[in-house]
This record gives sequence, structure tokens and C-alpha cells, in this order.
Amino acid sequence: MNTGVKIAAFAAALAATFGTAYGVGTAADPVVAKEEKPRHAAEHGKEKESAADGHAGHGTEEGAGTPAADGTPGGLQVSDKGYTFALRTPTFAAGSRTEIAFSIRDGSGRAVTAYEKEHGKELHLIVASRDLTEYRHLHPVRAADGTWSVPVTLPKAGGYRAFADFTPSGAGKENVTLGADLAVSGAYAPAAPPAPAPTARVDGYEVRLGGDPLRPGKPSTLRLTVSKGGRPVSDLQPYLGAYGHLVALRSGDLAYLHVHPNDGGPGPEVAFGATAPSPGTYRLFLDFQHEGKVRTAAFTVHAH
Repeated sequence: MNTGVKIAAFAAALAATFGTAYGVGTAADPVVAKEEKPRHAAEHGKEKESAADGHAGHGTEEGAGTPAADGTPGGLQVSDKGYTFALRTPTFAAGSRTEIAFSIRDGSGRAVTAYEKEHGKELHLIVASRDLTEYRHLHPVRAADGTWSVPVTLPKAGGYRAFADFTPSGAGKENVTLGADLAVSGAYAPAAPPAPAPTARVDGYEVRLGGDPLRPGKPSTLRLTVSKGGRPVSDLQPYLGAYGHLVALRSGDLAYLHVHPNDGGPGPEVAFGATAPSPGTYRLFLDFQHEGKVRTAAFTVHAH
């Protein structure tokens, strides 16, 4: 989300975690279900009140996932900094297209209706399964009463976590990332995160993860290079004001960090500065846009 001081320290750190990072391809990990892919771009681009998703300008961005008021990583709390993530639809049926509905409540219990736009949106909603094999980056529509909603299909049964990433309007307001649990009914088969691998493949694209050797708590640079058919992709398209968006989730508690690219051109390389908050296993989800469609490449990373 919008940047500056909020994630400078935090964002610089995530890359450090991922210096030993490696990717995992979609053959082993269908991050986005096939029927979801065509809708992925639509859910990002057809909100009633939103501005255009893409902006030509971009820079060193501060990410969402700003640490909580007590210093814990973003997304671990349902209430923080005077705001509460009030999820109205905490249960779903596996494979059923269902509408997620929620509101953000202030300290008086009133639904928030005024937000700062960050990367063309007032609020970003991330939904991920607890085993980190399912991931959705959604942009819900806000009604006049402050209720947000967006349809989604979650194909696997089990536990999920939803993250609301936003900045309330007003002087001195800062980015907030809140998390709430979802339950998807059906036959549940828990899975371990896919094993690390140096590349991820999605829709004929290959994304290679590289960068400096990284360790927790030390800033470094994470570099992702996009190619197709063995040729570098040098004409990535701006998506929500940047050439790539990265979300990292820590396995276990799903601590959340969302960072944005450093200055650079439209590919084939997108570089991120970030820091991991601790040792552990992380999943990285890179959203990038090419030929008018948003795609997601996923990687498993061990930080130690």
C-alpha cells in the first residue's frame, strides 16, 4: 500500500528473510483455481467506486502489513489501532461461489466509510488457506453504509485467514492490516507448504526468484525475473500503480507482509526491499500483469 515511513524498516526486512528463497511451480501448487483466473482481473478492475487499477508511476513503496501498535507483525489481530475487522460471513462451503461481507469498525463501533486510496483502491482484501496453498487478492466493493463485499470461490475445505489492508482518511492516519479467520466446510486434507524451488510457473510464464543471501532481521533485496517461452518479459504492465505486488505470509500464524517494488522499469526483473520478522517458512505470492491479465506466482521460502 502507500509508503513512506510505515514499512520502511519492516519492508526492508522481508527480503532479508528470503535470501535463501526459492520458488514453487503451479504444477505442484495451483495457487489460483482455474475458474478463478479470468475473474481475477475482473475483481480488480470493475469496482463501482474505484479508480483505474494501473498507474504509470511507481517507486520504492511501503507495503501493507504494517506492524501492529504493539510491534507484532501485521494481520495477527482482529482489532488494532482503534479499528476492528467485523467479518459477517465467517463460514463457506468448499467449491461454492460465496460473497464475503464485512465492515471496518472504529472505536465507537461505527462502520468506517472514509478511506485513503492506496494504489487506486480504498481497501485490499487477501484470503489465504492455513496451509498456504490457496491465495486470493481481492478488491471488494463498499456500500454507502460501510459494508464491503466481494464474491469468491474457495475450492478446498479447511481454515483460512482474511486480511483487510487499508488506511482510514484523516490527518495522521496510518496503514492498518487486520486479520480474521474463515472456515470452509467439506472434506479436509491438510497439506504441508510446497517444497522450495528456484522457479514458479503460471500460464506459460516462468518467474525466477533470486537476490542476495538473506537472513531474518537484515534488510536485503529480493529479485523476481519474469520470462515466457524462454524470452524475458520486458513489457510488464502497471498493476495498481506498480509492476508487481508481493505478499508474504509466515507459515503457522500467517503473519502478513505486503511490499512493493523498488524503482525500476517494466521488467523482466522486479526488485523488492523487505525484511522477514523471524526465522521460519514463508510463502511469497507475486502478482504481475502482462497482456491485460493479472497472474500470481508463488514461492516457498525458508528463512534461517
